[in-house]
Amino acid sequence: MTHPRCVLPGKTYLITRRCSERRFFLRPDEEVTHVFKYVLARACEMYGVELHAFVAMSNHYHLVATDPYGRLPDFEQYLNSQIARALNCHWGREESFWDPDSYNAVDLIEDDDVLDKIAYTLANPVNAYLVTRARQWEGATSVRMSFDEDELVVRPKGFFGKDMPQEVQLRIVPPPGSEQKPPELVQRQISNRVRAFEEQRDSSRIVLNMKRVRAQHWNASPETVEERGRLKPKVAARRKWARIEALQRCKEWLASYYDALARFCAGERGVEWPHGTWKMCVKLGCPCATG
Repeated sequence: MTHPRCVLPGKTYLITRRCSERRFFLRPDEEVTHVFKYVLARACEMYGVELHAFVAMSNHYHLVATDPYGRLPDFEQYLNSQIARALNCHWGREESFWDPDSYNAVDLIEDDDVLDKIAYTLANPVNAYLVTRARQWEGATSVRMSFDEDELVVRPKGFFGKDMPQEVQLRIVPPPGSEQKPPELVQRQISNRVRAFEEQRDSSRIVLNMKRVRAQHWNASPETVEERGRLKPKVAARRKWARIEALQRCKEWLASYYDALARFCAGERGVEWPHGTWKMCVKLGCPCATG
């Protein structure tokens, strides 16, 4: 059973979305990378999402982003729908593009947790033993981008019509908590964390490299068997008590939600839903408690 999401303005998340059956639908070809960056830039523009880091692996993507207006579900729905439609057209297929489970959004509690997950995102190709350095990944990644410098992405040919912008600006911005720091210092802190991932790599293991990554068939999937039934984290915090407090807030919110749901199903249509309830309050207009 999938629990409801608590969607609050101003939260920063590590967002992950996986391809159906772990297949390589996001294999880092030039066209795939172009589509991913174009749609990502457009989605951020439409929903006001502030992007701090991103990487598209062959069968999943990671974003670290702040949702100032509490529109994460709309952002993800648009992003995933447009990518799926465009790349299904590219690959000549019609079936489900994404995993049946929804996207996972991990609430990043403190400033250091955000920096950790930015580094984790950028180092993902290294951690997967696809390249030895994060900058060697030639798929969609922000590892070579600087904060507040726009990358112009022209509308890809083929799938997108003239109702879509001819060009969009893809931008990454410094994460919350770094407003008083020079952007160069923040990027250096992130680079140091990425380098730590690179240095922790087991040098005895074979690295695939970009040529062999691109040689994989787009409809193939990893040979490794994935562990089933793993819990998906909802919060990330270095500090033990910050994590415990965040999990307790999640527990209390869910209890309030399910209490409101039971009352609603019993016929109490005016029941007040907890602050952060998305579907019932934002989409269906039910009463919502203030924050």
